[in-house]
Amino acid sequence: MENFNNSWGDAFLLVGFSDWPHLELILFISISISYSLTLFGNTAIIALSRLDLRLRTPMYFFLSHLSFLDLCYTTSTVPQLLINLHGFDRTITFARCVAQLYIFLSLVSTECVLLAAMAFDRYAAVCRPLHYTTIMHPVLCQSLAIASWVVGLVNSMIQTSLAMAMPICGHQLNHYFCEMPMFLKLACEDTGGTEAKMFVARTIILVFPAALILGSYAQIARVVLKIKSVAGRRKAFGTCGSHLVVVSLFYGSGIYTYLQPIHKYSENKGKFVALFYTIITPMLNPLIYTLRNKDVKGALWKVLGRDRDSG
Repeated sequence: MENFNNSWGDAFLLVGFSDWPHLELILFISISISYSLTLFGNTAIIALSRLDLRLRTPMYFFLSHLSFLDLCYTTSTVPQLLINLHGFDRTITFARCVAQLYIFLSLVSTECVLLAAMAFDRYAAVCRPLHYTTIMHPVLCQSLAIASWVVGLVNSMIQTSLAMAMPICGHQLNHYFCEMPMFLKLACEDTGGTEAKMFVARTIILVFPAALILGSYAQIARVVLKIKSVAGRRKAFGTCGSHLVVVSLFYGSGIYTYLQPIHKYSENKGKFVALFYTIITPMLNPLIYTLRNKDVKGALWKVLGRDRDSG
C-alpha cells in the first residue's frame, strides 16, 4: 500500500456503504429521520429540565448532560454520513479525521463515566432514600459531571496521540467516519505495543464504569427484593429499568467494537454496529427515559400552555 505521510493536507476516502449501493437510499432516508428525532428528543429533554422546577433533580441534571452528549457525538458523525450516502463527497482530510477521532472518542468516553454516575444516583434513590437529598448534593452532582468530562477528554487525548504517532499506509477507510479500530487497521507496521496501551485505556473507560454499574444494580436488586409490596417493587424496578436499557444498548455495542483485537475487527460488521451506537441509541434515549415518566409529560404540557390536571 502507498505510504500515507500524515500531513494535514492529505485526505482519506471514506468507503461508507458504497459496497451496498442498493441500501444507500434506504439508509439515507432512515438515518435522516432518526437524526431528526434525536435532535428533537434530546433538545426537548434539555429544554424541559431547564424550564420546569419539578425537573431540577439530580436524575434530570445527569439526564440533560446525557442528552447533550448524545446530540454532540451524533452530530460529529451523522451529517458526514448523510453526505457520504448521497454521494456528494466521500473524502475527509487528515486534519478533520484526527479531529473527529478526538471529539467522538472524548464524548463517548465521557458518556461511559456519566452512565456510572447515573447508576450511583439510582442506587442512592433506592437504597438510601432517607439520605438521598444529602448524598446527591448539587456540589457532588456537579463534581461527578465535571469528572466525567475530564476523564473523557484525557482518555481521548491519550488514544488520539498514540494513533497520530503511527505511520499510516493507504488512503481508504472502510467506514463512514474516522473510528479508532478502523484507523488502526491502516497502520504500516506492527501496532502490538500501541494496541496494548489503548486496550488498557479502553478497559479502564469501559469495564470499570460497567463494573460500578453492575455493583450498584446488584445492591438495588437486593433492596427491591426485600420490599413486600408488589406495587412497591414494580415502582422501584421501573425507576431503574430505563437506565439499565440504556446501559445495555450502549455498553453492549461499545464493548463489541473496542474490546476485541484489531486483527479480529470486522470492517463490514463494524459499520453496522457503529450505526447502532451512533444513531439508534441516541434516538432511543429520550423515549426510554420519558415514555412513562409523569414528571416529563407534565413539564411538556406546562410548556405547551396546557394544564393536564385541569384539562
